[in-house]
Amino acid sequence: MNTVPDYAVVIVGFGPAGAVAACWLGQMGVKTLVLEKSRTIWDIPRAIALDHEIMRVLQNIGVVDRILPHTAPFGTSNHFGVQGQLIRRIDVVAPPYPMGYLPNMVFTQPPVEGILRDRAMQHPTVTVNLGAEVTGLMEERDAVILTVRSDDGRTGTVRARYAIACDGASSPVRRMLNIPLEDLGFDEPWLVVDLLVNDDAISKLPTDCAQYCDPTRPYTYIIGPGNHRRWEIMLNPGEDPKQVEQENSVWQLLSRWLNPGDGRLWRASSYRFHALVAAEWRRGRVFLTGDSAHQQPPFIGQGMCQGIRDVTNLCWKLSAVLCGHAGEALLATYQEERRQHVVTLTQRIKEIGASICIRDADAARRRDEELLKRGGGKAEVVTRQEIVPPLEGGLVRPDLGSGAGTLFPQPRIETEAGSFLMDEVAKPGWRFIVDGRDGASPPDLGDVGIDTIVLGKTNWRETEGVAARWFDTLSCKAVIVRPDHYVYCGLADVKSASAVWHDLKEGIRPRNSAFRRAVTKSAQPNLQP
Repeated sequence: MNTVPDYAVVIVGFGPAGAVAACWLGQMGVKTLVLEKSRTIWDIPRAIALDHEIMRVLQNIGVVDRILPHTAPFGTSNHFGVQGQLIRRIDVVAPPYPMGYLPNMVFTQPPVEGILRDRAMQHPTVTVNLGAEVTGLMEERDAVILTVRSDDGRTGTVRARYAIACDGASSPVRRMLNIPLEDLGFDEPWLVVDLLVNDDAISKLPTDCAQYCDPTRPYTYIIGPGNHRRWEIMLNPGEDPKQVEQENSVWQLLSRWLNPGDGRLWRASSYRFHALVAAEWRRGRVFLTGDSAHQQPPFIGQGMCQGIRDVTNLCWKLSAVLCGHAGEALLATYQEERRQHVVTLTQRIKEIGASICIRDADAARRRDEELLKRGGGKAEVVTRQEIVPPLEGGLVRPDLGSGAGTLFPQPRIETEAGSFLMDEVAKPGWRFIVDGRDGASPPDLGDVGIDTIVLGKTNWRETEGVAARWFDTLSCKAVIVRPDHYVYCGLADVKSASAVWHDLKEGIRPRNSAFRRAVTKSAQPNLQP
C-alpha cells in the first residue's frame, strides 16, 4: 500500500462550493482531486443571490470579470403587510461600496458554475474526474481513503491527506460518516418558480423585489438578471406539492401579475425550506461544507454565499497546514468559526421567515403594527449587510482591540500605475494594515511573513475613504488581517503589532517538526507521490 497519499486534498462535489474550493487550492499549489458524479451542469437556476464578500472571493480567484456579465444589482426588497401597506424595507448599502462591489447581486447559476469549473481546471495541480461517485470512505492514521465508482462501472480507491465534502444537501459523505443534522426549528413547504418574462410583459411587474406577507398565502418576488423573475410561493395546508408544480397551476398562482403566454416557465419546483446544521463539520480528516453542513431558508439569499464562505475559510487553513506553516490545531477553528456564523445567520433569517410566514390574520396584523412601531410609524429599514454577523470565535482576538471578526474592507487605491482595488495590488495572505493618515511610521513586518500596508502613503492612497471610515468607526489605528480578509485583531497601539504577530505565529505553528517535514514533502506543488 502507498505510504504517501495520491493527493493532498480530495473534493467530493463540483457545484459552486466545490469549484471555488478547487480554485483556492489550485491557486495555492495544493495537489487536488475533484470527484463529481454528474458529467453535466444542471441547466436550471437554483441559487440566485451573491453578496459583496463573495464577489471579492470571485475577484481573488480570478473569475470576477467573466462572471459580472451574468449578474445584476439585487435592489431594495419591500415587505408588504396584511392590508398591502409597506411594513419593512431591506435596503442596499450606499456607495462607495466597502468591498469594492455592489453589496448584493443576483446572478444566473448555470453559466457562473461553468466559469468556476473552467477556472478550477486551469490549475495544473487540480485534477477533475467527472462521472465519479464516492461509494465508501475510511481513514488511516495519515490519510483518508475513498472508494470511487465511475459511470462506466470501474471501481478504485483514492488516498488523500484530507477530504472536503461539497456534495449537497443529501450528502452521501455526511451519511457515510453518520453525522446527524440538527433542526433549528424551521420547516415550511414552498414552490419556487423561475420565469423568463416576455419584453412586453415586464411592465406588468413590480420594479422592486417584494415580500408579500399575506396570511392567506405569502409570496416572494425577486428580479433576476435580464428578464428572469423568480417567485417563491408558500403552499397552503392540503396542497399537493407535485400538483402545484404543473404549468397550469403555476399560472394560476401568478395570475395577480401575469397571464399565460406572458413568459416561458423555466422551472417550478416544490421544496421544504429548512433550517438545519450538521452536528459535526469535521470527522477526522473529512470536512463538511456548503449544503452538506447546513441548509437555511432563502429569505435574504445567503445559501450559496454560506458555502463559499465555508470553503474560503477552510482552504487557506488546509494550505497553511499542508505547507508546514501551521499545525493541525488550526483546522479545529474551521468548525468553531463557520458553524457559529451559520447558526447565528440562520437564526436571523429564520426570524425574518417566521415573520413572513404568519398565517393567522390577527397575528399578522400585530406583526405589521410592531414593525411600523419600530420604524417610528414608517417602514423599518435594514440592510442585508446588517443581518450577516461577524465571526464570533475561533482565530480572532477581540480582547486586543475593536474590529476582530469583521471583514476588512477593500478600498480603491491610487498608485503610480493607476487606480486599483486593494487586492489587485496587495499580496495575498496575512496583512498588517495601518491607518497612515497621521504620518507615523509603523514597524515593517514584511520580513517576518506578513505584508505591511500603510494606507495614506504615496503608493497606498485610497480615493474613496472606505478604509478611513472603517478605522474611524472602530477607533483603531491598525489591524492584522487574515488571508480570508477577516480581522484577527484591531490595534490602538501600532507599535504592539510585532509582539502580537509573534504570539500569533507561535500559537499556530506546528509543534512537531517531524510532522511538519512529512506533510510539507507530500504537499508541495506538482510533487508526485
